[in-house]
Amino acid sequence: MVKSPGINTPSSIIYPDSDGQPMADNTLQFSWIVVIKENLELQFAEVEDVFIAGDLLWYAVEGTPKLRQAPDTMVVFGRPKGYRGFYQQWSENNIAHQVVFEILSTGNRFTQMLNKFKFYENYGVEEYYLYDPYQNDLQGWLRNQDRAELEAIETLNGWVSPRLQIKFELTEENLLIFRPDGERFHSFVELGQLKEQEKQRFKALEAFLREKGINYDQ
Repeated sequence: MVKSPGINTPSSIIYPDSDGQPMADNTLQFSWIVVIKENLELQFAEVEDVFIAGDLLWYAVEGTPKLRQAPDTMVVFGRPKGYRGFYQQWSENNIAHQVVFEILSTGNRFTQMLNKFKFYENYGVEEYYLYDPYQNDLQGWLRNQDRAELEAIETLNGWVSPRLQIKFELTEENLLIFRPDGERFHSFVELGQLKEQEKQRFKALEAFLREKGINYDQ
């Protein structure tokens, strides 16, 4: 019999695929989660062994289902893309998340965020980024050379992620993130608008060539 993710036989340990918490508390937090996750998906679309997900439960140690977190966005190098109901590290060649992002909401509490930090530090995260869209405040931590701790990144304006090669820029009003090719992270609406602009430019070029008697199909 095929079992659904998160459903186990009575004699086995249960690893739920949901913690009962919402992915986001409001539209601002949700929009940032989507922008970061989807733009990273786009950046690594052709790389088969980079797995990216949002709000996916990460079980770090077999046999301890309560030891878990669900990062707003997670990036795992060395694991294939594909559907998962959760991320059990021991079933993924024991590869931890290398990069995680959290977007603060008004409902977050200090204890909750401290527990997340300790979890990420204890279980191998290399880069941890925490953005507060209400205060336009970005914080980041990088695992130190002896691999023991996450240390605060002193200056994040202009910082380039060692793993992702994306660049962070903080303006007075907003956080901007740029891909390695210099293209800014866009929302889905912005991507649609850029596509439409490109379409209109092509039509204008097509009309110009026709006026000049040039058949561009030849």
